[in-house]
Amino acid sequence: MEIFCRAANELGLSREEITAALMQSLEGRSLSNVLIIPPDYTRFHSNSGLITNIYYHALVDMGCEVDILPALGTHVPVTEAEAKHMFGDIPYEKFLSHNWRTDVMKIGEVPAEYLEEITEGLWHDAVDVEINRRVMDEKYDLIISVGQVVPHEVIGMANHAKNLFVGVGGADMINKSHMVGAVYGMERMMGKDHTPVRKVFDYALTHFLKDRPILFVLTVTTAPGGDIRTHGLFIGEERSALEAAIALAQEKNIDFVETGIKKCVVYLTPEEFHSTWLGNKSVYRTRMAIADGGELLVLAPGIERFGEDEQVDKLIRKYGYKGRINTLEQFEKPENQDLRDNMGAAAHLIHGSSDGRFTITYAVKDISKEEIESVGFQAADYEEMARRYDPETLAYGYNTLPDGEEIYFIPNPALGLWINKEKF
Repeated sequence: MEIFCRAANELGLSREEITAALMQSLEGRSLSNVLIIPPDYTRFHSNSGLITNIYYHALVDMGCEVDILPALGTHVPVTEAEAKHMFGDIPYEKFLSHNWRTDVMKIGEVPAEYLEEITEGLWHDAVDVEINRRVMDEKYDLIISVGQVVPHEVIGMANHAKNLFVGVGGADMINKSHMVGAVYGMERMMGKDHTPVRKVFDYALTHFLKDRPILFVLTVTTAPGGDIRTHGLFIGEERSALEAAIALAQEKNIDFVETGIKKCVVYLTPEEFHSTWLGNKSVYRTRMAIADGGELLVLAPGIERFGEDEQVDKLIRKYGYKGRINTLEQFEKPENQDLRDNMGAAAHLIHGSSDGRFTITYAVKDISKEEIESVGFQAADYEEMARRYDPETLAYGYNTLPDGEEIYFIPNPALGLWINKEKF
């Protein structure tokens, strides 16, 4: 079963069109227990909240028991306020919380020989395939995996099996997949299908989850001015749904600039971004567009910590965003077992650095200048920067300020990828 819907215009699919497609996906099914796996609040603009709400009420009306397991990955659990804002009137008690360290079971292994083959010899270890126990619970007649296909720094294009093996996956898969991506090089992968990390997830899906009743519901969205527009909705059990979504996302979510950007200003909404772990999307998604010797200014009024949890926060504070070579050197030192035990954090440190190619300045409210600088960034006063680069008045793309300064403004880096056409 495949249901592919593409919007007829730039306003996106209507609620009625989305609802009709979702109802069609349930036709002919005899269901009693359903597990929905949507993204968490950090993917608010995926429109997964609306989709989950529609599915929930339709399934309850059919007499189903419905559980909702947000794909947290390593993120903090969804709060009641976030759940209400994103998912509407679904009772909060229906939301389950995933713990990537304790709630998983091993269902298989991606062999070392396969990893060596797909990484051109850059990675030599096997990867444990771990997933939340509920995914393997046979009481569920259907598992609906919901999420947005969009350029991603670790895998190339986000979602599909990533929603399962990272979103509700375990430590070994999360850590090693991120490290594989860092070692292979994100510039080689961002915006593309069939990357080494994608192949790891494809292998795990086809070998170890082929007997589970999983339905993928994939969106392609943009959010100009915060207004979510769903340009495509792709529903199906097969990889073809992912491939169709990728093709549209490459069209809608990749922006090519003619020459390298000399100064890029990115705004992170305080509702969505509370840590540099998430806020560094401003680095990941722009690094292929910023000129050598350029500047990246991140306006981040909601950033209050570095890591999403205390352990990762300590690692970021200890090792900092000091570049790929420095991080790999620290990773190899025998005394740095804490870093080797958290490969996902090590990969994040690599991804969050420009490797000295351009400066990264964070303008925040709730972390001191000294703390920001201690992890390898430059620091600026938020209020001062927000007055000069007012996110309320700047237009997306190139802006020329009254004093003649030219900047490139991005209001939300999570929804796209920016690439210098000269280097692609």
